[in-house]
Formats: sequence, structure tokens, C-alpha cells
Amino acid sequence: MIGDRAGWKPAGARPVRVSHVITRLIVGGAQENTLASVLGLGRRPEWQVELVSGPTRGPEGSLEPMARSVPGLLALEPSLVRPVHPPRDLLAYLRLRARFRRTAPQIVHTHSGKAGILGRLAARHARVPLVIHTIHGPSFGPFQGRLSNAAFRAAERVAGRCTDHFVVVAEAMARQYLAAGIGVPDRYTRVFSGFDLGPFLEARPDPALASRLGIRPGDFVVGKVGRLFPLKGHDDLFAAAPGIVRRVPNVRFLLLGDGPWRSRFEALAESTPELAGRFLFAGLVPPAEVHRYLALMDVLVHLSRREGLARVLPQALACAKPIVAVDCDGAAEVCRDGETGFLIAPGDREVLVDRVAMLAGDPALRDALGRRGRSWVAERFSESAMVDALDALYRRLLGWGEAVDR
Repeated sequence: MIGDRAGWKPAGARPVRVSHVITRLIVGGAQENTLASVLGLGRRPEWQVELVSGPTRGPEGSLEPMARSVPGLLALEPSLVRPVHPPRDLLAYLRLRARFRRTAPQIVHTHSGKAGILGRLAARHARVPLVIHTIHGPSFGPFQGRLSNAAFRAAERVAGRCTDHFVVVAEAMARQYLAAGIGVPDRYTRVFSGFDLGPFLEARPDPALASRLGIRPGDFVVGKVGRLFPLKGHDDLFAAAPGIVRRVPNVRFLLLGDGPWRSRFEALAESTPELAGRFLFAGLVPPAEVHRYLALMDVLVHLSRREGLARVLPQALACAKPIVAVDCDGAAEVCRDGETGFLIAPGDREVLVDRVAMLAGDPALRDALGRRGRSWVAERFSESAMVDALDALYRRLLGWGEAVDR
């Protein structure tokens, strides 16, 4: 473990080889975070960075083209797949271990559940000097059954013994993992999931985009961003929507994202009399375009039951949009109740209706919450701050100290 290597210095001259490993590169917060981190670190002369990923499949979109824009950055591992698949999982472990033995990275930094477990085991058994894991969201919790919970807790404990340091996107993740007996407090560091703030801080409503989506002048737009998938909270929004319509007659719901449940929600929107024509499905939106859609919203609702700290929360605040969010995992660290938005209990649809209606009826309150949120996020969520924090963490864990300058 790293504590036994105080003062260790990398052999030879820089750059230090760093391998990041992730299960897949769909369009999602953890994947955007990982890719931004890899690209940012790769621009610094100390680090020679690669990204190993399993294949990206499904309707959620892919960040692989962006990763491939940097020659030699992305390496695909076909056997690394998201579902539990023992033969493939064993093959992925063996291939990752062989890769690390061949390429000899001094740091392996893993992301997501499957890649996090297999990648850390492979790195430790390949004698990689420093193994780091980012917890973007919990692998276990009340969102799944007892047997699945037990299996994932056990796997995370085993992988935790192979981990020198944990990065968390929210303090809530550290608390959950420490409570499960994984690691010790001084091996956790919070690094907020930064992004390019400029487009969000400067975003303004685009009338042409609004018209194309079907948003009319005078509409009150409630937005939601996320995969159309279990645990993302769309069921709660649809259940609360008739109550919102009764209290906010000019409301429209703008959904960004795609997924296997899209057709189900489209059918539900059209078959519910109060909701017909009120739900606008924008589909998959490239990350570089998200700010244009957030600018059209009056409020963002975030109802996920499983999320480390969703990037869309600080992104919406950077656009000066207030938030109504389920108090789950790290949401409270950005949606500061009464300051930048409102927190609600999971499944409390009555309070969801009330908070949205309150914001719809009080433009001054929306403005105040949005302005406070924009200022708070601008100080903490830049992409450069995230990369700086990872750079500093790597240096500290490698024992370089303060004397090494970029």
C-alpha cells in the first residue's frame, strides 16, 4: 500500500504513465468526468495518459469519437462489459492484468463498477505501484435487492483492499463506503466533477431552438436531464405531472436523454389526458449542446435515486436555473436547500408539485436562487480545478512533494 512507500520516486524521467479504466463511454456524467480528466492530464508534460474502456453499446450515445480525437489515447477491451458475465469478466481481468504487466503504468486509476473492481484487482496483481479508484456513484444501496447488495458490498470490500486511494465526487460517497467498512478516512479525497463553465455561464435562451422543440412564448419549462432508465426518477415526474399541470397551467416538460424506457414514457405522456402534448422529448443531446437546452428551462428537477453527484446539477446552476432535487447521495452538496434550490425526500411527489408551483409563481425567488447557484458553482466546478486537484493528488501520492513544478 502507498503508506509503505513514503518518498517513493518514479523510475527514470517523466512522463509518468497513467492508465485510466472505465467500463464504457456512454454519454453520461461519470464518462464525461473521466474523459475530461484524461484529456486535461494528458496536456501536462508529467503524465502519459491512456484510457482503457469496454465497448460502448446502446441508445445512450457514445463518447468514443471524442476520445479517438487524440491519437493513441483510447484502447478498447472487448471483454469488459457492464452486465455480470463470469467468463467474460475473468477474461477481462486476465487481459487487463496482462496489459498492465506489458505497459507498466505507475498509476492505474479506475472508474465505474465493473471496471473499478476488475481493474483494481488486475492492477494490484500486476504490481502497479499506485492504484486509485473514483467513486462516481454507489455500487450498493437501497436501490437494489438484498442479494445484489451483499454481492456488490463484498466485491467492493475486496477491491478496496487493492486500492491505495479513493476519489469521490461528493462527500456522501465517502460516508457510504466508510460505513460499509471500505477504506479509512485519510484515503478519500473529494474532487468535484468539473466541466467547461464558459458555455453554461454565458447561455441564453435561443428562440429558434425553443420553437423547434415546441416551446411557446409564456410556457413555464420544467426540465429533466438523464437517461430514460430505471432509478432516474422519471416515474416520479410523470406521477407528479398532473398535479403540476393543475397548479401551473402553462407548464411544459422538457426531457433530455434517451434510453430503453423512452417509448414507455412517450406512450404514457400521450395516453394521460392532462399530459397530452406537454412532454417534449429532446432525445440524446451532445454534451457540448446541453447548455443551450438548460437555458430554455425555468427550473431543473433531478429525481434520481442513485447518483454520486450529477453533473447536470452544477451545470443548471451555472445557467442560473434553480433546482428541485431528491435528497439522495451528493445532491445536497450542490442543491443547497433554500439557497440554490429545494431538496425533497425520495418519492415525495406532493412536495415536488408544491416546490415547482412555488417557483412558477415567484420569478424573484427563481432569480435569487439561480444567481446564488451560479456564483457558488463558478468558484468550484471548473474543469481546470478538477484537473489541478487530480494532478496534485497524483503528486502527493507519488511522494513528489511541493518542490516539483509543472
